[in-house]
Amino acid sequence: MSKDNVITFKNPSEKAIDPLMTILREGAQQLLAQALETEITLFKAAYEELRLADNSPQIVRNGTLPTRSLQTGIGSINVEVPRIKDRGKSGIKFQSSLVPPYLRRTKNIEELLPVLYLKGISTGDFGEALTCLVGEKAMGMSHSTICRLKQTWENDFEEWNKRSLIKNKYVYFWADGVYLQARMEEKQCLLVIIGADEFGKKELVAVQDGFRECEQSWTEVLLALKQRGLAVGAHLATGDGSLGFWQALRKVYPETKEQRCWVHKTANVLSKLPKTLQSKAKAHLHDIWLNETKEDAERSFDFFTNCYEAKYPKAVKCLQKDKDQLLEFYNFPAEHWSHIRTTNPIESTFATVRLRTEKTKGCLSRQTALTMTFKLLESAQKRWIKLKGAHRVAEVITGVNFVNGIAQNDIKQRVAA
Repeated sequence: MSKDNVITFKNPSEKAIDPLMTILREGAQQLLAQALETEITLFKAAYEELRLADNSPQIVRNGTLPTRSLQTGIGSINVEVPRIKDRGKSGIKFQSSLVPPYLRRTKNIEELLPVLYLKGISTGDFGEALTCLVGEKAMGMSHSTICRLKQTWENDFEEWNKRSLIKNKYVYFWADGVYLQARMEEKQCLLVIIGADEFGKKELVAVQDGFRECEQSWTEVLLALKQRGLAVGAHLATGDGSLGFWQALRKVYPETKEQRCWVHKTANVLSKLPKTLQSKAKAHLHDIWLNETKEDAERSFDFFTNCYEAKYPKAVKCLQKDKDQLLEFYNFPAEHWSHIRTTNPIESTFATVRLRTEKTKGCLSRQTALTMTFKLLESAQKRWIKLKGAHRVAEVITGVNFVNGIAQNDIKQRVAA
């Protein structure tokens, strides 16, 4: 056998070094060092006028703090934070905004830990899992460290669940019941409410567990909000056809208008049609809620009924039973329609959690599932986009009437012009 035809295998015990990851880590380390230098330079420049009796600078560079290992999504990198010396002893101190004191891991690592929990990984297995994900130098992630972090998160969730809502005002609610694929001690449903406040900013309002999506569970969630000071509910709530939520809403916040989620409704209607017709029927359903006026939407409703009622009465009944609630969005600003027609704020946030969690040998407790879900939502909240046309929120709150998405005041002005 010739030498060219011999295939050799690497020793499995030899640890492969990824040259790309090495380059990325070294590059990140250099960029961070440059950013820290810029930060300390700007800090010193702000105090350039401070001088001692001999006219020498009062604020001077004083080396660096001890080297710190920072855990990132591309592995461990070493950080040397510069420091200053206040020779005038006036109490001036430098604190880096890039690398605050005691920071040991970046935010993406903080987000990774709850995901691992929701995948069913136990605290004892975190070291091995993190080593595979962020490299051999995944230090500071011992069993005791993970337990301390978990306890901190549980305390955060507990405090958040008791926060006062007296000063809070919400124009919209999005509500949904979410089931995780992770194995839990009990088959519970996570009941989630996201709200849009008086400035058009979306925020997490409630996270609680319940038995499926029953009325009693949703009533407990809404009553807890009211007890903590949210005397008036949102002007409009968007959710799927779960009767539990709507019955609870009518009891606790009867003034809130109802909008059925078009994504859920479309899926429910199509499930009652043959697959060969679903593509065509889906286009007809889109024609309803994409119309510019409620009158045109109602005509598209009638068209769908005439097309499918004779052969597929169940599909038509499923659509028609929530007709008024499906078209409620026409009574709100057109700028907000893309936000309020569906429960997408919840669906998109939970996509990575619900679809990526899987059954493993681990089993989550009720408290762990709630806490980790809360931490992931809290992190995701920072990336939620503000309502389009946020200036219209004030008009909704003050009771301005909208017809086909246009404020009646605007309509009168157009007619007068």
